[in-house]
Amino acid sequence: MSHSLRVAMLYIALTLGANAALAQELGNIPLEGDMRGLVVHPEPVAASATPFVDMDDVEHSLADYAGQYVVLNFWATWCAPCREEMPSLNELQQALGSETFSVVTLATGRNPPQAIRRFFEEEDITELPMYRDLNQQIAREMGVFGLPITVILNPEGQEIARLRGDAHWSGPEAMALFDALLAEG
Repeated sequence: MSHSLRVAMLYIALTLGANAALAQELGNIPLEGDMRGLVVHPEPVAASATPFVDMDDVEHSLADYAGQYVVLNFWATWCAPCREEMPSLNELQQALGSETFSVVTLATGRNPPQAIRRFFEEEDITELPMYRDLNQQIAREMGVFGLPITVILNPEGQEIARLRGDAHWSGPEAMALFDALLAEG
């Protein structure tokens, strides 16, 4: 299938029922490379309100990020593809992190704090939060089966897109997507 035909099909699919602003922006962006697997929802989907904890067991929630686009990554210390993609998530936060954009990493399942710290140290992850979804409750509520899974939340805290598997989140395709979203907001 040609590039132009894929872009046209994506544009038509998005504009026929998707969040109009998102559809308009994404219709102009070819979802290529690692972003071609991104599934944009026809309508925003509620995200979990369940709290998660940091390394000091202090509770946080996605509501803490209200007003921001959030790239929410579900990962685990034992997940090889997670290890591959985490540096690009760190680079994405370095490049775009602001009052309107955050990358949030949520270790789901059995991930002891010392293993998370070691993982971040080994991969030189310095810009991302170390949050834990202790009993995989948030992952279950949000339909996360398999890792890694990354969801994009709009400033209202709703899921607008999802990608299964690892990706290069600081690559040109991803940056074009986020630049368009931030320009829209």
